[in-house]
Amino acid sequence: MLARHTRLVVLGSFPGVASLAAQQYYGHPRNHFWPLVGAIWGIDLVAMTYRQRLAEVRRRGLGIWDVYAACRREGSLDTAIEAAEMNDFTQLLLRAPALQWVAHNGGESARALARLQALGLSTVRLPSSSPANASWSFERKLAAWRTAFEAAGIAGPAR
Repeated sequence: MLARHTRLVVLGSFPGVASLAAQQYYGHPRNHFWPLVGAIWGIDLVAMTYRQRLAEVRRRGLGIWDVYAACRREGSLDTAIEAAEMNDFTQLLLRAPALQWVAHNGGESARALARLQALGLSTVRLPSSSPANASWSFERKLAAWRTAFEAAGIAGPAR
């Protein structure tokens, strides 16, 4: 999900079972993605429909995409990913020419960090929003995510 005016893209690894079943980015009800982004913007994204969430994300210059276009995986853990096929990252710049920042949502996504830096993009590795990342509290995740959104100029109330 990218718009031409996207300034920051959050790159996940590949959708988990719940997200694939729901046909939604970050569709697992315990994933912190939507609560984190909502807290950064001061709005309740969780209470919105998925369509409304995507419209808000697009409007504010945030993109959502994945490092892998396809893979094999039993379950939802990144450690189970096999035969992964990378997305074509040059498409990021073609589809979102205003893109400046890439935030990797967790360690598996961050494996592609150097590839994105080679395209001239600023990158940051964020703590995973996954419910499997229980070692980070919501507040600690929020502080890290907020820093990335501020660097990209898309934190706080809509302009």
